[in-house]
Amino acid sequence: MLKTLQILAASFRLAWQELRNNKLRTFLSLFGVTIGIFCIIGVLTTVDSLEKNIKEGINSLGSNTIYIDKWDYSGGGDGEYPWWKYVKRPSPKYDEMRFIRAKTNTIDNIAFTLQVQGQNVIHGKDMIQNVALYGVTEEFNSIQPFEIQYGRYLTLSDMERGSASAVMGYENAAKLFGSAERALGKTISIKNKRINVVGIIKKQGKSLLVSGWNFDDCVILSYRFFRTIFEERYSSPTIMVQGKPNVTTEAFKDELRGTLRAVHRLSPGTEDDFSLNAVSDFSDAVTKLFSSVKLGGWLIGLLSLVVGAFGIANIMFVTVRERTPVIGLKKAVGAKSRTILSEFLLESAFICFIGGAIGLLLVFLMAQLLSGPLNFNVYISYNILALAISICIAIGVLAGIIPATVAARMDPVVAIRSK
Repeated sequence: MLKTLQILAASFRLAWQELRNNKLRTFLSLFGVTIGIFCIIGVLTTVDSLEKNIKEGINSLGSNTIYIDKWDYSGGGDGEYPWWKYVKRPSPKYDEMRFIRAKTNTIDNIAFTLQVQGQNVIHGKDMIQNVALYGVTEEFNSIQPFEIQYGRYLTLSDMERGSASAVMGYENAAKLFGSAERALGKTISIKNKRINVVGIIKKQGKSLLVSGWNFDDCVILSYRFFRTIFEERYSSPTIMVQGKPNVTTEAFKDELRGTLRAVHRLSPGTEDDFSLNAVSDFSDAVTKLFSSVKLGGWLIGLLSLVVGAFGIANIMFVTVRERTPVIGLKKAVGAKSRTILSEFLLESAFICFIGGAIGLLLVFLMAQLLSGPLNFNVYISYNILALAISICIAIGVLAGIIPATVAARMDPVVAIRSK
């Protein structure tokens, strides 16, 4: 054990001396490793972070949830279904929700939703634009849970009577009233309808999800009151259905499909005139997409690492040639070939590790850049750090194996006389 530690200490000391004595040569040799590690770890970190952010946005659409709509959210499945067929499909209706609830045993929660975008909300002489308005039924908050920071959520009585009550998003409330808390109890106007603000949603933050629920910039109304302002068929009607915890998505889909075909009275040979958009399908599609991106990052990074490995091998060959007399002396006084081999392999791995450390430092700087001004959460996992260290050591050993073998096989007499 002591001998091993001595070899390690000697290897690190020699490697450090090599770095100090030949700065430019070593830097040029390390540059390929640095760029390779930066490419691989940078791409993996960015892709993992992007994937995690998008999946968080997707998961916010509801756990084990299926959106019943006439539109296919994946863009038409296999892409062969004509868009005009989607247009001709019937929109989901509020009355269908009750039948679906009664005929489907795997349902935990179900809600009917309407939404319109780009609306104006007025309070006195102040107005905010581009507001998303959601009209929802009783179980919406069970499928799409969010916290109320001030006030309360819409009650069952609000839902059933269609009262002129609203819950506002945090950002909207802050923009219209100066601070979100001041909005509570105030009256707003939408399409000349006066509405009392009964609650403010806790700030959610930005999501990378392109479409979904934007609770920071919305106003939530009861379904029955929403219908008094906007026509239902032009308000993107959707039925949200959440399955029971112990039910798989596929089983849930199959039962829902059977129920909806019965609701729409479709014969066995007739194709579906509705779409079942499962949240889990979006997540699986994201995973497949980012797997391809990761592969591209690996290929680019490995190419740089190959170049870096040749640079490390070159510097080790030069080092062996410069230390040939020293190697001869060591072998003459009893140093074994495996000891010489180990010293040079460890030195090569250490030099490569330094290049990788510089690459990791660049990745951390990139993470700070993205996390700050760009408002993008970057996650650098321990697995990725362990992978970077492993790659550095592996490249160092592979690059140094031939020079180290040459050094280990030297004849001590010839090596001493070489200078």
